[in-house]
Amino acid sequence: MQRTSRLSRELSLLATEPPPGITCWQNGQLNDLRAQILGGADTPYDKGIFNLEIIVPERYPFEPPKIRFLTPIYHPNIDSAGRICLDILKLPPKGAWRPSLNISTLLTSIQLLMAEPNPDDPLMADISSEYKYNKQLFLLNAREWTAKYAGQ
Repeated sequence: MQRTSRLSRELSLLATEPPPGITCWQNGQLNDLRAQILGGADTPYDKGIFNLEIIVPERYPFEPPKIRFLTPIYHPNIDSAGRICLDILKLPPKGAWRPSLNISTLLTSIQLLMAEPNPDDPLMADISSEYKYNKQLFLLNAREWTAKYAGQ
């Protein structure tokens, strides 16, 4: 019951006051959401539209939603299956999820991670070392992937 009323509130807020560059909606059932994040200006993801899947668990908000990219993205913290390495997507002690966080906060944090990768906690070691030691090549590859998979 708590999950249903909280999710309804969050979705209505996301519909009326979405964070800049982010949209989120229900995909059939209440626990199955979709989101779109626009790639930020001055990032290699600029002008890209990235689709995400959000599965909300029964125990939400005491357990974080499972979020993954459906659109391929060239990023050190996001793997080929779309899984995201971000501490607030995991429960403590390894993660930093708290029930006070919400889907809007998570999506904004993912948008920030896109703009500022964390190469010291990578899911993709090869992309991470490219980001650290050959940034020009990383930017070129990320732009290519964005044009190929996330272009309008």
